[in-house]
Amino acid sequence: MVRILSDDDVESVLDVNSLLPVVRDAFVKQGRGEVERPERPHFPVGAGLADGPLGTGLVMPAYIHGAAYYATKLVGVHEKNAERGLPTVNAQIALTEAETGRPTAFLAGTKITNARTGCIGGLAVSELTTAPVELALIGAGTQARWQARCIAAATDLRRIRVYSPSDSKRDCAHTLESELGIRTEAVASADDAVSGSNVVVTATTATEPVFSGGSLDEGVVVVAVGAYTAETRELDRTTIDRADRIFADVPEEVIEIGDLRATDCAKDDLIPFSDVVEKRSGRESESEIIVVESVGTAVLDAAASEHVYERASERNIGEEVEL
Repeated sequence: MVRILSDDDVESVLDVNSLLPVVRDAFVKQGRGEVERPERPHFPVGAGLADGPLGTGLVMPAYIHGAAYYATKLVGVHEKNAERGLPTVNAQIALTEAETGRPTAFLAGTKITNARTGCIGGLAVSELTTAPVELALIGAGTQARWQARCIAAATDLRRIRVYSPSDSKRDCAHTLESELGIRTEAVASADDAVSGSNVVVTATTATEPVFSGGSLDEGVVVVAVGAYTAETRELDRTTIDRADRIFADVPEEVIEIGDLRATDCAKDDLIPFSDVVEKRSGRESESEIIVVESVGTAVLDAAASEHVYERASERNIGEEVEL
């Protein structure tokens, strides 16, 4: 029997506070090499259809040593979905028994993806800032909101300023203030959001830099989660040049994204983010500018989906079917 978990099923058991340590442990395992994480192919989809190609498909498999299951995530990134009232990122995750290879579960993966990515921001900010957080949120979509939720869960978040070139920034600000009880303001420009903030999060589908690195204050942490290919880019060269330290969830993949391709950085200049959670590296002075780059790692999907599946099974949530 295979357990099917819908989007609503996943939401009913998904809790940021319990997921944060799961994501932390997954980073530790990845940093120690106790995972299998094949290369992640991504490819254009929709060629041959009207106005195609229409998006990007990704396949993300992973196994964490000692886990009962391995995971395979199928992802679609379609930027025009916002115009349709649909999520930009859609995902499904298959869990398979590590011992037998038999199918175990099929999960709606979009909320899992959003939550585990948000946890990256939550962990990064909790580890790399010492003062109460003044957050600049560049982007106002689903992922931007998850970043704010996870940072609020992991830190002392005092204020949020949201910028997006669309009117979505007002809805985002209203939603976050209502949900989190934290003062949240939609601002007129990205630099208005960044100036005076000690944390900057970019969660966009941009292909050009989304703010000026010259507007960053000393001591800021920049968490960039939107760029994942050579064509996508959120940070300008000034931001990278001003950074005292650059952390990456997957250095060998981060070095290939647009943020880094426009600089002189080499892979050896990037520090694995697992070094932060294992306390091997981190902030060394209050004035340092630190950048955390994330392209997403299937290891987090494997850990998060097993966590969600086990919570759902304990509560008998979802539908069991025979394949």
